[in-house]
Amino acid sequence: MSLRRPRVLVSVVGFSLLAGCSAGSSSEESSSATAAPSSGGSGAQGPSNDPISIGLVAEPASLDFTKNDGAAIPQAELGNIYETLVKQDQDGKIVPGLATRWTVSPDRKTYTFDLPANATFSTGAKVTGADVAYSIDQVKTKWTIGLKAKMDPVSAVDATSPTQVKVTLSKPSNSWLFDMTTRVGAIFPKSGGDLANKPVGSGPYTFTRWNRGDSIVLTRNDKYWGQKPHFKTVTLKYFKDPTALNNALLSGTIDVVSTLQAPEALSQFPTSKYQVIEGTTNGEVVLSMNNSRAPFTDKRVRQAVRYAIDHKGLIDTCWAGKGQQIGSMVPPTDPWYEDLTKVTPYDQAKAKSLLQQAGKVGATVRLRLPNLPYATACGPVVKSMLEQVGLKVKIDTLEFPAAWLTTVFKNADYDMSIIAHVEPRDLPTVFGDPTYYTRYNNPQLEPLLAAADQGSETDQVTNMKKAARLLADDAAADFLFLLPNLMVADKGITGLPKNAITEGFDLAALGRS
Repeated sequence: MSLRRPRVLVSVVGFSLLAGCSAGSSSEESSSATAAPSSGGSGAQGPSNDPISIGLVAEPASLDFTKNDGAAIPQAELGNIYETLVKQDQDGKIVPGLATRWTVSPDRKTYTFDLPANATFSTGAKVTGADVAYSIDQVKTKWTIGLKAKMDPVSAVDATSPTQVKVTLSKPSNSWLFDMTTRVGAIFPKSGGDLANKPVGSGPYTFTRWNRGDSIVLTRNDKYWGQKPHFKTVTLKYFKDPTALNNALLSGTIDVVSTLQAPEALSQFPTSKYQVIEGTTNGEVVLSMNNSRAPFTDKRVRQAVRYAIDHKGLIDTCWAGKGQQIGSMVPPTDPWYEDLTKVTPYDQAKAKSLLQQAGKVGATVRLRLPNLPYATACGPVVKSMLEQVGLKVKIDTLEFPAAWLTTVFKNADYDMSIIAHVEPRDLPTVFGDPTYYTRYNNPQLEPLLAAADQGSETDQVTNMKKAARLLADDAAADFLFLLPNLMVADKGITGLPKNAITEGFDLAALGRS
């Protein structure tokens, strides 16, 4: 969800590590330098007066991601309204964003970023090192969501000139630069503003209006310092019903279905008129168990749940066979991925035996689902599989985002839930904080995460693999499948991402042939 912090998904990790990325360096030498950022395959077409309309699910509850969780906010804003110093490309490599270059000190604790002299916010004010320093400081002192912890490694930030900023970490961190590609790295004007209702950034689009319950409209920023987007206006139109979303594309109301919420409906879209983009995501669909509440305080019950789920059968039944089994909280695009599906393979007899040992045959558990298509489609399948081994399951469906975020995510008032965690590299967030909604508290996990973050690249991979296996062995949750990236669009639309591996939907990359 991808709560990820969290970030909870609905529609939208790279593998490059600090010293290994083309725009990072372990020496004081310049690691990368570019001119203005270029966007996908559409920018070359140049600006036009054309509009585009994109269909999505899960409308944001607010436009302020400094105080509100949920993936829908950065999906609309990150890379479009707001820019980050560095960003990920489609291969997951860290590349220049708002910063044109950066260097890393030999001890891996000091980062120096150079800014373009011509970058401005949409208000016309110049982007300066002071704005960058302010933005980083705000994460540490003013943000209220759990993701703010990603800035904990920073001990000092100094604007050494209007076009340069130096960030000092208290200790080396393999994850910090990567995290700066996410919402915590967004750069805001030091003058502040109304983030919840009128966000202002330096990106290629500006906020125009929010028709609550329907759509958000963005307009091209003709003052943008980089390459101008092709489309003059972008309408992000939200649909609660997947059938209505598909019908909107078929009727010409929208141009793109950002994430197909009913994969079995692909046959509705003839290839003579539409294109289908199929790739991968960071979206681990997690069957979460409240580790602080009985019966899931008992590892045997958690293991029984994992043994009870026929993952292939579930994917075939509720998601038309689209999706990948993973076995733990790591997608295959991460360098520490291992196939852990065999740790607790489908075995109903084993599940029944574990429930008998725990004395929990016949126990009733409440499965609280967000009213998102993948959750409501897969929830009944999970219920059936668990009841076949001896649990009784009661399903409650909660409105998303407001009711689910309050009830499950904030208050942890649930036994089980299903949510897609789409933030990149979110294992430490989801399971490394005992106050997070999963309420997972395993003293063996924290030292593994610390060693992974502070050690070498090899140490990071080794220890993250150990962390992922620990979660699987301890049955911290069940990982139903990895969401595919399934997009359908008019044939003429270009620049659509094959892999949805970042928090933002890159609207500047889009064009029309």
